[in-house]
Amino acid sequence: MPKSAPPPGDVGARIKEVGRWRGEVLANVRRLIKEAAPDVTEGIKWRKPTNPGGVSVWEQNGLICTGEVYKDKVKITFAQGAALADPKGLFNASLDGGTRRAIDLSEGDKLNAAAFRSLIKAAVAHNRSKAVKAKSKDKPVLLTGGNPQIAKGDGDAPVQAYIAAMPGWKQEIGQRLDALITSSVPGVQKAVKWNSPFYGVEGQGWFVTFHVLTRYVKVTFFKGVHLKPMPPGHTEKSGDARWLDIPENGFDEAQLTKWLKQAAKLPGWKP
Repeated sequence: MPKSAPPPGDVGARIKEVGRWRGEVLANVRRLIKEAAPDVTEGIKWRKPTNPGGVSVWEQNGLICTGEVYKDKVKITFAQGAALADPKGLFNASLDGGTRRAIDLSEGDKLNAAAFRSLIKAAVAHNRSKAVKAKSKDKPVLLTGGNPQIAKGDGDAPVQAYIAAMPGWKQEIGQRLDALITSSVPGVQKAVKWNSPFYGVEGQGWFVTFHVLTRYVKVTFFKGVHLKPMPPGHTEKSGDARWLDIPENGFDEAQLTKWLKQAAKLPGWKP
């Protein structure tokens, strides 16, 4: 007799139904998602005669990713994958899509657990930024150069409010920067100070910030003089700070990732 389909929302039952290596892959993905996003909700959606088992979904402030089971693979699709930094190159499918990106896992494939958890955290942060933007009723004041005026505050929420208020093409740069920093430095601390997002490591201080100017977004490393190679921006009075000006055509994510990881290991700036 055929196995009965799991009840609505029961991803655990779906894993047991699938069984063998595909069930193990789906169970491992589920475990990593819950480690990275403890408040995530999960369920089963999109059942149809050709796919009675449905699709496993994980959501927090919107859809994070789905898990589809095929004969030869398990496909994990990130709903907003195109907006997420992927320095470890986990995405290997749906690479030409406008918004989605996917990870196809075949029998015997090993998933980089740390990199996958970072992707989940970045996806949650991206969804939160969209939710903050949707809930915002009043447009923040834009200061000189278009920089948003955002009240000081600790945590991710004020940072996402700042990014949501960044004008034009600069908002996408802000989203990419935030996702890249979040995925490159697990457990990074965030705050908005002096109308700029700050990122730091607990006990070490702040290591990077960015700020909107008229023609570019300025990314400043507080101890940039110690980075290899040094970021190009500086003046005679900049001290240890070095910066990178990001124009509309974007930036080198690989190089910026290297700088972020170096900077996070250095003693940061403490106001």
